[in-house]
This record gives sequence, structure tokens and C-alpha cells, in this order.
Amino acid sequence: MKSPGIAPVAASEGGREPMPVAGGVLATWQSFLRMGWVQALVLAALYSCLAIFSLRIADVSDEDVWWHLRSAEWILQHHAVPYTDSFSRFGAGKPWAAYSWLFELTVAQMFRRLGMAGLMIFKSGMVLCIVAALYRMIRRLQADFRIAVLLTLAATFSMSWLYRPRPWLFTILFSTLEIDALMQARRTGRMRELAWLPVLFALWANLHIQFIDGLVVLGIALAEAVLARCSSGIQTRLSFGRLSVISIVCVGATLVNPYGWKIYQIAFDLATQRGVLNTIDEMLAPPFRGLYDWCALLLVLAAAGVLARARRFSFFETVLLAFAVVVSFRSRRDVFVLAIAASAILASGLAGNEKNRLRVKAWAAPLVVGAAGLALFLGFHVRHLDSARLRAQLAEVMPVRAVEAAQEKGWRGPLYNDYDWGGYLIWALRIPVSVDGRAALYGDQELSRSFATWSGQPKWSSDADLQKAGLVIGPVTAPLTQLLRMDPRFELVYEDKLAAVFITRRSSSSATK
Repeated sequence: MKSPGIAPVAASEGGREPMPVAGGVLATWQSFLRMGWVQALVLAALYSCLAIFSLRIADVSDEDVWWHLRSAEWILQHHAVPYTDSFSRFGAGKPWAAYSWLFELTVAQMFRRLGMAGLMIFKSGMVLCIVAALYRMIRRLQADFRIAVLLTLAATFSMSWLYRPRPWLFTILFSTLEIDALMQARRTGRMRELAWLPVLFALWANLHIQFIDGLVVLGIALAEAVLARCSSGIQTRLSFGRLSVISIVCVGATLVNPYGWKIYQIAFDLATQRGVLNTIDEMLAPPFRGLYDWCALLLVLAAAGVLARARRFSFFETVLLAFAVVVSFRSRRDVFVLAIAASAILASGLAGNEKNRLRVKAWAAPLVVGAAGLALFLGFHVRHLDSARLRAQLAEVMPVRAVEAAQEKGWRGPLYNDYDWGGYLIWALRIPVSVDGRAALYGDQELSRSFATWSGQPKWSSDADLQKAGLVIGPVTAPLTQLLRMDPRFELVYEDKLAAVFITRRSSSSATK
């Protein structure tokens, strides 16, 4: 006797059970994603969404881009790179190198032609190049289209806070290209994958100081080639002799810069400045307060799981991941190393479905590029990202109106300012600042003194730079600003919701006369 209310299930042809509804929908969806034109649309959506995501207005207020622009202006005026500092009182006449001079000239030209919108265009263009390089690297290691897209999204998102108009965008791009070339050369033995690395390093050394990271990655591959000659447990198709030659040429290529071998001394000074790691926000360890930090952690755990599951020891991948973990968890600014390394390891280690391989033809490339370009164009217009609005946004986070007041009234220095605004004041006020984002120039002791004074710690009034100041510009919320309101040596001459301006009483008397 049949139970009431339950209909009998008919058997399928051949006596097999029918496919469940959910399984049928999943199978249909998988078949749908295997179509070339659907995959082209997915790629167009991927690039378009990431292009729109990169249009964050707040990024134009980045505090360091302004001293980079001022440095580029100096280079164009003098037709040379600086060897001493001329932008601060502390560094006046002291050795200083504009080691990102090529980046500075690039953004300066875009700023000169397009205004503040040029900074947004530069950043968005670099983000799209990074996405393209990441996807290419992952796709060449992973046949499954779905996995390649998901890994690209995860890697891109995990380092999304780094999408600012900074020279490190070039390091992210070049690191991706280098690891891509090394992964392929190790698998195939084709050294032509690495033939262009010297050119890359020659550019890299003139764009950003973190070309050192790229040399470390190259050194890991070279160490693997050495060990492979001594142990059968380590395998690579790279020729030790040829890789050695390429490595030597790459090191030589980094010396093709205005500062020669001294670029390595600069890199050493930056890496050993321990005080900065505990005070500068971008140099701190990941705080795990945003989803991108947790995404990075998930990537590294998944990559470690893939390596642990492998039947043979992968020297390059293991050491690369270890290096990525050390530098990325030491400083959140370097999280891109982890994102690139982990996504490469996952792409090569995950078992995808060959049936889901990429089927997009060459005709789809213009579609993807056009969709991303159209998304950027529409994003700029829909969000009204013209220079006027970007300047208004800048005035919400930088002392734009305070600078205008100082210039109008003729208030001059010596200037005393806080760390975060120093870069902008170098550009806007055109007088030497007391401190700015060039941490290596000032050193730990000078930076600690400035931070202690602005936080109102004991003996703040004995700060020599503050005692010599004729003009003070700082945030209205800073403890030092509240203390100066009651200090008879200083007079509050301007204040808005963001910034306060003080001049010394003697400066006030001189201005009256």
C-alpha cells in the first residue's frame, strides 16, 4: 500500500535513477560556462567590475603622492635627479635619493595634463594591468576557467587596499610577471621565458625600491637549481648555468639607475629602520579589521594545504610562500607578495576539470578591453570624477584651505607640521617642512620626536623644531593643537573643521609692522 501524498518516482531509461533537480541545474550551469562567448562575458565582467572598484575617490588624498609630484617638478626644473634634500628643514643638504624618479615623472606628466583626474586614471590603469597579469599567470597554471577566475578575484581583493597612486603598483605588476615567468620556465625548461627579466629589472630599479624583493624571488629559483643538482628529491627543469647568467645580468641591470650601487644602500637603510614598522600605518602588521586581510589569510592557508598534500617536496613554492608570509605579516604594505605567491601555488596545485578549460577565441580580447575601458569611462562620468570634485574631496582630508589662508596672509615659516600632512605641504606650501613621509630621511629618532610632540607627551614644549617654528599647521583634533591654544608663544590665526594654523607672537608682530 502506497503512503498517501507521496507520488512514485519513475525510473529513467536503462534503470538508472534520474538526476536530482539541483544536480541538473549545476550541470546546465557548468555547460553554460564552457561556452566561449559566455566565458568572454565573464572576463569582461571581471575586468569591468575591478575597474569600477578601483575608482575610489579617497585614494586621491594619499599623503605621499604629493611629495612625489614635487620631486618630479624639481627633476624637470633641474634636468637631473636630486642627491640632497631640499624639501625639509631637517634634511636640508643631507643625502637623499629620489629612487622612484621614473614613477614620479610618469604621474607628474599625467597630473600636468589631466589634473587630479590623471592620478585616478593612472591608478585605475595600473590596477587593470595587475589584474591582467594575475589572470594570465593563473590561467597558464590552471586549466579550469572557473578556478582561474575565482583565484584572480581572491588575489586581487586581498591586496585591494594597496590600490593607490604609489610606485608600489609597479612592484605588484612586475612581481606577478616575474613569478609567472619563473613558474613556467621551471615547468618547461624554456629559458626564453626569462630572457626579458633583465629589462624588467632595469625598469624596476628606477620605479620602486622593492625590486629587491624580485631579486630574492630570483635567488630562490637559483637555489632550487643548485639543490636539484645535489638531490633527486628536488626537481626543476631550469638550467643552473643559464639561470646563473640571467641572475647576474639582472643584478647588473639594476645598477642602470642614476644612483648606481648606492641604490642597495638605500634599500638596506629602509629595511633596517625598525622604528618605522611600529609607527607608520602602512608598515604595521595586518590588523585583520577588513575582509581583504582575512582573504589573504585564507589564501595562504589554502596554499599551505596544497603544498602539504603534494607527494613531493616543492622547494621553490615552499620557500616562496615562507618568504611571502614573513614579509606580508611583518608589514601589511607587502601583502601583495603573499597574494601573488599563494594564488600561483593554488593555481598549479589544485586539480581542476579539463572540461572547463578556457575556450575564448582571439576575437574576445577586444571585447574584454573595450568593456573595461567603457566601465572606466562610465564610472568617471556617473560619479563625476573630474578634477573639481577631486579637489573638493582632497580638501576634506588635507589642509587645502589652511594653505590657501597662509598664502593669502603671507604667513611664512619655519614651518612645523605633522607627519601625515608633510607630503602635501611640500607640494602646496612650497616651503621646507619639519617632517613628511620620507621616513628613511628622518630616521627613527626624529620621527619619534615628532610623534611624541604631536601627541602632547611630556617635554613636548622642548621640541627644538617647535621652538624655532614661525608657523604651525596641524589637525584640530591633535593633542598638540589643544596645547598650543593655551601657549602664550603662539597665536591661533586660522581654524576650520579640519586644520588649525598658529603663528608665533613675534611672527604676528612682524606681520603687523
